[in-house]
Amino acid sequence: VLSFVIFICYIASLAASFMMAPLLEFLLALFLFFAYASKLNEKFKGAHWPLADFLRCVTAAIIYFAISIAAVSKYSDGASKAAGVFGFAATIVFAIDFYITFNDLVTFLKQGSSDSPEGRKTEDEDSDSDSD
Repeated sequence: VLSFVIFICYIASLAASFMMAPLLEFLLALFLFFAYASKLNEKFKGAHWPLADFLRCVTAAIIYFAISIAAVSKYSDGASKAAGVFGFAATIVFAIDFYITFNDLVTFLKQGSSDSPEGRKTEDEDSDSDSD
């Protein structure tokens, strides 16, 4: 919702050149929301859904911070200032989401890596017992 509000603010401002970043972020967040809501992450296990969400959060926080600084410092109209302030708020929200998603990503990667060492351990144990 915050990305959509920022998009509307940039459309109404003199800084309309910045409107593409919030629009793309809004559409990407909408896609991931519907993907999780319709359980696509459980149907397509080959895709690394937590990694995609993590990268979305990181890039969104960096891009919103950069364009917010540019909008607040370069343009003097009220809509640009409002978009910049909302952009700083979005940076904080995405940074918090980044932290939460990072913890989910670590859990996801630990689950994937815990399967392979056990398989290797049993093969090593079998080979040691055969050589005795």
